[in-house]
Amino acid sequence: MASYKLSQVAKEDLIRIHHYGIEKFGQVQADFYFNTFFGYFEIIAKQAFSFESIEFMRKGYRRRICGSESIYFRITDNCVEIMAIIGRQDIDDRL
Repeated sequence: MASYKLSQVAKEDLIRIHHYGIEKFGQVQADFYFNTFFGYFEIIAKQAFSFESIEFMRKGYRRRICGSESIYFRITDNCVEIMAIIGRQDIDDRL
């Protein structure tokens, strides 16, 4: 398994994170952090089962930490679905 796709929610999360990064850290740093996620998505797609299962939060979900955010994903027959990217402060409201 070496492919992934982003849910609409995950796409919106990336945009939110990028906008926040621009406001707090500037364009260059925000772009760098934004692009970092895509490297993590590739790693997740290649090694999906090596990351933490979070069945206690949501059935079938796994998690990978990226900076101050967590990438939540699930494994399907054909690929990894990136479901959400959530900061630690948002967990109770989102999952």
